[in-house]
Amino acid sequence: MGKRRKVILITDGDEYARRAVEVVAKEVGGRCISMSFGNPSCHTGSEVIQMIKKAKKDPVLVMVDDSGFVGEGAGETTLRYIAAHKDVEILGVIAVASRTRREEWTRIHVSIDQNGELTPYGVDKYGIAENEIGRLNGDTVYNLDELKLPLVVGIGDIGKMGKKDAFEKGAPITKAAVEYILERSGFNNGKAEQKYGPYI
Repeated sequence: MGKRRKVILITDGDEYARRAVEVVAKEVGGRCISMSFGNPSCHTGSEVIQMIKKAKKDPVLVMVDDSGFVGEGAGETTLRYIAAHKDVEILGVIAVASRTRREEWTRIHVSIDQNGELTPYGVDKYGIAENEIGRLNGDTVYNLDELKLPLVVGIGDIGKMGKKDAFEKGAPITKAAVEYILERSGFNNGKAEQKYGPYI
Protein backbone atom coordinates (compact mmCIF):
# COMPACT_ATOMS: atom_id res chain seq x y z
CA MET A 1 0.00 0.00 0.00
CA GLY A 2 1.28 3.48 -0.89
CA LYS A 3 1.39 6.46 1.41
CA ARG A 4 -1.87 7.95 2.59
CA ARG A 5 -2.75 11.08 0.65
CA LYS A 6 -3.13 14.31 2.63
CA VAL A 7 -6.53 15.83 1.88
CA ILE A 8 -8.43 18.99 2.77
CA LEU A 9 -12.19 18.78 2.13
CA ILE A 10 -14.16 21.89 1.18
CA THR A 11 -17.96 21.97 1.46
CA ASP A 12 -18.62 24.07 -1.64
CA GLY A 13 -18.41 23.19 -5.29
CA ASP A 14 -19.78 25.93 -7.53
CA GLU A 15 -17.83 27.72 -10.24
CA TYR A 16 -16.65 30.48 -7.88
CA ALA A 17 -15.37 27.87 -5.45
CA ARG A 18 -13.58 25.95 -8.19
CA ARG A 19 -11.68 29.00 -9.38
CA ALA A 20 -10.76 30.03 -5.84
CA VAL A 21 -9.62 26.56 -4.79
CA GLU A 22 -7.53 26.12 -7.95
CA VAL A 23 -5.71 29.37 -7.22
CA VAL A 24 -5.12 28.47 -3.57
CA ALA A 25 -3.89 24.95 -4.36
CA LYS A 26 -1.26 26.44 -6.65
CA GLU A 27 -0.26 29.00 -4.03
CA VAL A 28 0.31 26.38 -1.31
CA GLY A 29 2.05 23.94 -3.62
CA GLY A 30 -0.74 21.36 -3.62
CA ARG A 31 -3.31 20.11 -6.08
CA CYS A 32 -7.00 20.86 -6.57
CA ILE A 33 -9.24 18.07 -7.84
CA SER A 34 -11.03 20.38 -10.29
CA MET A 35 -13.30 17.56 -11.46
CA SER A 36 -14.73 17.33 -7.94
CA PHE A 37 -16.55 20.62 -8.47
CA GLY A 38 -20.28 20.58 -9.10
CA ASN A 39 -23.43 21.99 -7.56
CA PRO A 40 -24.39 19.37 -6.49
CA SER A 41 -21.42 16.99 -6.55
CA CYS A 42 -21.68 14.64 -9.52
CA HIS A 43 -18.95 12.09 -8.71
CA THR A 44 -19.15 9.23 -6.24
CA GLY A 45 -16.75 8.91 -3.34
CA SER A 46 -15.02 6.02 -5.07
CA GLU A 47 -14.48 8.10 -8.20
CA VAL A 48 -13.06 11.01 -6.22
CA ILE A 49 -10.69 8.69 -4.34
CA GLN A 50 -9.23 7.57 -7.67
CA MET A 51 -8.73 11.22 -8.64
CA ILE A 52 -7.02 11.91 -5.31
CA LYS A 53 -4.63 8.99 -5.84
CA LYS A 54 -3.63 10.36 -9.25
CA ALA A 55 -2.86 13.86 -7.94
CA LYS A 56 0.81 14.72 -8.31
CA LYS A 57 1.25 16.46 -4.95
CA ASP A 58 -0.17 16.82 -1.47
CA PRO A 59 -2.11 18.52 -0.04
CA VAL A 60 -5.03 17.57 -2.24
CA LEU A 61 -7.98 19.98 -2.09
CA VAL A 62 -11.36 18.36 -2.78
CA MET A 63 -14.74 20.07 -3.18
CA VAL A 64 -18.07 18.52 -2.13
CA ASP A 65 -21.49 20.17 -2.49
CA ASP A 66 -25.10 19.05 -2.12
CA SER A 67 -26.72 22.25 -3.46
CA GLY A 68 -28.86 22.83 -0.39
CA PHE A 69 -30.43 19.35 -0.17
CA VAL A 70 -31.77 18.91 3.37
CA GLY A 71 -30.26 15.87 5.04
CA GLU A 72 -27.38 13.87 3.61
CA GLY A 73 -27.13 14.86 -0.04
CA ALA A 74 -24.70 13.84 -2.77
CA GLY A 75 -21.87 16.02 -1.50
CA GLU A 76 -22.14 14.76 2.06
CA THR A 77 -22.30 11.13 0.95
CA THR A 78 -19.10 11.68 -1.02
CA LEU A 79 -17.52 13.47 1.94
CA ARG A 80 -18.37 10.58 4.28
CA TYR A 81 -16.82 8.04 1.91
CA ILE A 82 -13.59 10.01 1.48
CA ALA A 83 -13.24 10.75 5.21
CA ALA A 84 -13.45 7.04 6.03
CA HIS A 85 -11.13 5.78 3.31
CA LYS A 86 -7.99 3.98 4.44
CA ASP A 87 -5.78 5.56 1.77
CA VAL A 88 -6.59 9.14 2.80
CA GLU A 89 -5.60 11.27 5.77
CA ILE A 90 -7.97 14.19 6.28
CA LEU A 91 -5.98 17.20 7.46
CA GLY A 92 -9.12 19.26 7.99
CA VAL A 93 -12.41 20.45 6.53
CA ILE A 94 -13.34 23.94 5.41
CA ALA A 95 -17.03 24.28 6.29
CA VAL A 96 -18.62 26.89 4.06
CA ALA A 97 -21.47 29.06 5.32
CA SER A 98 -24.62 29.63 3.31
CA ARG A 99 -27.82 31.57 3.58
CA THR A 100 -29.67 28.52 4.88
CA ARG A 101 -31.16 28.68 8.35
CA ARG A 102 -32.93 25.38 8.12
CA GLU A 103 -31.78 22.12 9.68
CA GLU A 104 -28.14 22.07 8.68
CA TRP A 105 -25.40 23.34 10.92
CA THR A 106 -22.15 22.01 12.30
CA ARG A 107 -19.78 22.54 15.17
CA ILE A 108 -16.55 24.21 14.15
CA HIS A 109 -13.24 24.64 15.91
CA VAL A 110 -12.69 28.17 14.59
CA SER A 111 -13.75 30.47 11.75
CA ILE A 112 -11.82 32.84 9.53
CA ASP A 113 -13.80 36.01 8.84
CA GLN A 114 -13.89 38.18 5.73
CA ASN A 115 -10.83 40.09 6.94
CA GLY A 116 -8.76 36.94 7.35
CA GLU A 117 -8.97 37.05 11.15
CA LEU A 118 -9.59 34.06 13.40
CA THR A 119 -12.78 34.09 15.43
CA PRO A 120 -14.37 31.50 17.75
CA TYR A 121 -17.78 32.46 16.32
CA GLY A 122 -19.45 31.05 13.25
CA VAL A 123 -19.61 33.31 10.20
CA ASP A 124 -22.30 33.97 7.62
CA LYS A 125 -21.92 33.66 3.84
CA TYR A 126 -20.28 37.10 3.75
CA GLY A 127 -17.66 36.02 6.27
CA ILE A 128 -19.13 38.21 9.02
CA ALA A 129 -19.04 36.76 12.54
CA GLU A 130 -22.41 35.66 13.92
CA ASN A 131 -23.61 35.31 17.50
CA GLU A 132 -22.93 31.67 18.27
CA ILE A 133 -19.55 30.35 19.33
CA GLY A 134 -18.41 27.22 17.55
CA ARG A 135 -21.42 26.81 15.25
CA LEU A 136 -21.89 27.46 11.52
CA ASN A 137 -24.94 27.20 9.26
CA GLY A 138 -24.29 25.69 5.84
CA ASP A 139 -25.67 23.56 3.03
CA THR A 140 -23.20 20.68 2.99
CA VAL A 141 -22.39 20.24 6.68
CA TYR A 142 -25.09 17.76 7.74
CA ASN A 143 -22.79 14.91 8.72
CA LEU A 144 -19.59 16.68 9.80
CA ASP A 145 -20.34 16.22 13.51
CA GLU A 146 -20.64 12.45 13.01
CA LEU A 147 -17.21 12.06 11.45
CA LYS A 148 -13.87 11.91 13.21
CA LEU A 149 -12.37 15.06 11.74
CA PRO A 150 -9.26 16.64 13.25
CA LEU A 151 -10.14 20.25 12.41
CA VAL A 152 -13.20 22.05 11.03
CA VAL A 153 -12.69 25.67 9.95
CA GLY A 154 -15.69 27.87 9.19
CA ILE A 155 -15.57 30.34 6.32
CA GLY A 156 -17.93 32.48 4.24
CA ASP A 157 -18.97 31.73 0.67
CA ILE A 158 -15.76 30.79 -1.13
CA GLY A 159 -14.69 33.02 -3.99
CA LYS A 160 -17.24 35.65 -2.96
CA MET A 161 -17.70 37.37 0.44
CA GLY A 162 -18.42 40.71 -1.19
CA LYS A 163 -15.44 40.18 -3.55
CA LYS A 164 -13.05 39.96 -0.61
CA ASP A 165 -12.30 36.35 -1.56
CA ALA A 166 -12.36 36.80 -5.34
CA PHE A 167 -10.09 34.42 -7.20
CA GLU A 168 -8.65 37.38 -9.11
CA LYS A 169 -7.25 38.56 -5.77
CA GLY A 170 -5.85 35.12 -4.98
CA ALA A 171 -8.84 34.06 -2.84
CA PRO A 172 -7.08 35.32 0.32
CA ILE A 173 -9.71 34.14 2.81
CA THR A 174 -9.80 30.62 1.42
CA LYS A 175 -6.01 30.62 1.34
CA ALA A 176 -5.91 31.64 5.02
CA ALA A 177 -8.22 28.72 5.91
CA VAL A 178 -6.07 26.24 3.98
CA GLU A 179 -2.86 27.60 5.53
CA TYR A 180 -4.37 27.35 9.00
CA ILE A 181 -5.23 23.70 8.46
CA LEU A 182 -1.76 22.97 7.07
CA GLU A 183 -0.11 24.67 10.04
CA ARG A 184 -2.26 22.92 12.63
CA SER A 185 -1.85 19.53 11.01
CA GLY A 186 1.94 19.76 11.05
CA PHE A 187 2.12 19.62 7.25
CA ASN A 188 5.51 20.69 5.85
CA ASN A 189 7.10 19.01 8.89
CA GLY A 190 5.98 21.79 11.18
CA LYS A 191 7.86 24.45 9.20
CA ALA A 192 4.80 26.51 8.37
CA GLU A 193 4.93 30.07 9.60
CA GLN A 194 3.13 30.72 12.87
CA LYS A 195 0.56 33.14 11.47
CA TYR A 196 -2.48 32.22 13.49
CA GLY A 197 -3.50 32.14 17.10
CA PRO A 198 -4.17 29.09 19.29
CA TYR A 199 -7.96 28.76 19.19
CA ILE A 200 -7.62 24.99 19.36
